[in-house]
Amino acid sequence: MKMSNSLRGEVLNLYKNLLYLGREYPKGADYFKRRLKTAFLRNKDVTDPAKIKELIGRGEFVMKELEALYFLRKYRAMKQRYYPEGRHTN
Repeated sequence: MKMSNSLRGEVLNLYKNLLYLGREYPKGADYFKRRLKTAFLRNKDVTDPAKIKELIGRGEFVMKELEALYFLRKYRAMKQRYYPEGRHTN
């Protein structure tokens, strides 16, 4: 049984988005790319639509976590730039 085209499109979209987000991963883009590929290949034989949707949901959660990580990193960099150590205002 093949995966439906709409789910296939969602999976491919998720992979592309994660690949894009992985470019700035702290351990390096190559590390992230290998881990991403391994995770997707591990689940390549899943055919149950409910399970596929669950895995897509997990991938979307990872995307949100990566976005939060990058946002926090940018926030910290800006905070250090504009509020040097010792001049914190609450």
